Amino acid sequence: MDLNKLMYPVKNACELNALYETIIDSNEYKTEKVFICSGGGCIASGSLKVKEAISAQLNAAELDGKISIVETGCLGPCALGPVMVIGKDDTFYQKVKPSDAKEIVEQHLMEGNILERLIHPVGDQKISKRSEIPFLKNQKKDVLKNCGKINPTKIADYISCEGYLALSKVLSQMSSEQVVNEVTVSGLRGRGGAGFPTGVKWAYARKSNDPVKYILCNADEGDPGAFMDRSILEGDPHSVLEGMIIGAYAIGSSQGYIYVRAEYPLAVERFQIAIDQAREYGFLGENILGSGFNFDLEIRKGSGAFVCGEETALMVSIEGKRGEPRPRPPFPAEKGLWNKPTVLNNVETFSNIPQLILDGGEKYARIGTDKSKGTKIFALAGAVNVSGLVEVAVGTPLRELVFDIGGGISNGKKYKAAQIGGPSGGCIPEQHLDVPLDYESLNSLGAIMGSGGLIVMDESSCMVDVARFFLEFVQEESCGKCVPCREGTARMLELLNKICEGHGEMQDLDELEKLSYTVKNASLCGLGQTAANPFLSTFRYFKEEYIEHIRDKKCRTAVCKSLIVFDIIDLCNGCQACKKVCPVAAINGNKKEHHTIDRELCIRCGLCMSTCKFEAIIKY
Repeated sequence: MDLNKLMYPVKNACELNALYETIIDSNEYKTEKVFICSGGGCIASGSLKVKEAISAQLNAAELDGKISIVETGCLGPCALGPVMVIGKDDTFYQKVKPSDAKEIVEQHLMEGNILERLIHPVGDQKISKRSEIPFLKNQKKDVLKNCGKINPTKIADYISCEGYLALSKVLSQMSSEQVVNEVTVSGLRGRGGAGFPTGVKWAYARKSNDPVKYILCNADEGDPGAFMDRSILEGDPHSVLEGMIIGAYAIGSSQGYIYVRAEYPLAVERFQIAIDQAREYGFLGENILGSGFNFDLEIRKGSGAFVCGEETALMVSIEGKRGEPRPRPPFPAEKGLWNKPTVLNNVETFSNIPQLILDGGEKYARIGTDKSKGTKIFALAGAVNVSGLVEVAVGTPLRELVFDIGGGISNGKKYKAAQIGGPSGGCIPEQHLDVPLDYESLNSLGAIMGSGGLIVMDESSCMVDVARFFLEFVQEESCGKCVPCREGTARMLELLNKICEGHGEMQDLDELEKLSYTVKNASLCGLGQTAANPFLSTFRYFKEEYIEHIRDKKCRTAVCKSLIVFDIIDLCNGCQACKKVCPVAAINGNKKEHHTIDRELCIRCGLCMSTCKFEAIIKY
């Protein structure tokens, strides 16, 4: 199908419906397809080279035009990339290499024979169908329903999945008040972290009489290990765009901005393509779909400051100033960007809007819990067998995410904790593995939902070091504007370093607790107010590890280098290999005699242990 021959710009709802019918009836959408993940993770693993190789093989077999390749967004299981799906039988292939292309075309596409070595193993079995793989089968994909099924750079692909029909419904059948009411009825809460009701925020801005209003999308995803927003922007950018346009209509805004971190070049590129296409088709600009509604959108790139994920700091940054939070009230819905009424939601929140409008708020509200509706996307990472992008109904137990979807803890180790909500989140220990993943339940455990980062840790993790790591990140990212955050987090980090280095004292724990609540209660913005969560949650559930570090000068997991002790046991035969590699001559002993380590001289580099062939050196 030649898109240039289609009728656009689309002038009204009838023309959009006709365009939708034309697209889904075209030959292009009836041919056999090979879906190749072109999300950031799979591209890094070589998926574009796989695509080129398969394309060459299809050309050689004269199958061009009969079988088409679709470069999709993230399919989900990032650790298995490059991944691909053969459309006709839903076969899922993982860790595909360019050298596999010839066999995939000749054996599978031409003969119908599935390549056993490329399908997903689950225990003693191998599962070929995407819909039956536990990682994907146990999810509920609503926001991510198009990711992995459409080409994100083709607006026709999005329209073929009912794209922009929600916008058409809004502009032709609904008032702005009705849109806000529908979002309110749905119970949708902001997915950026705080979980504030979206409908309440939109209603407040809508009531303002100011003729100039702004709608903003926060794509400044800064949490370590988080990639939910990036994957949506890379895989289904038009859903975010459509959600923003609907939001703009609801509050009466004619100008919007999306704030994306510059470290997301692929997301920026694909969203700009979506903006350009939407303008060309008449979904952005003046008199959208003949409704008289005008709205346009621009991208603003952030330079990676974590604090700019905070809404007021983000707005200040868009204004061209240093990204620092400002006191509230007034809240952004009253005075935000350039002191005008402003609504800010994140990528995932806006992506919920089109389907919510099409189905109605009441249907959306049937998913989730009493107080937390819909689905939530998590970036599942860390010590799990299958990591990647996961979408489940809000309220799904953590155990289900880790074990049913993630395949359990890797390397046969035991679950210890999961850090949820990013560096300002908290740790969920084993005794609370069945906690429902909703806002209220997580808050009761000293954690937060956050934007959806979920890092699983096994028994080899030191929880004191985990707290130190996340607090170091928060302290470095503090903008320094308010004293409690700037000085409080610095002092807390100093004390945690002291404990990890073996110089801690019991009174340090009392000081850490007092500092935590001071920083929490006195900081200006959400970053400072949640900065102490990593310490508070780990201290709450793993207090004995803190005490061991201080009282026994021991790190039970041998992670804290200053507390590690290397020892040579009876298996030593005096080969002297360890003695030769020790950079500080800390190993003593004659040839063929048992050796010893001078702990005063030892710098704990571990070279002796990695060199010994007889497993005669241990650390504890």
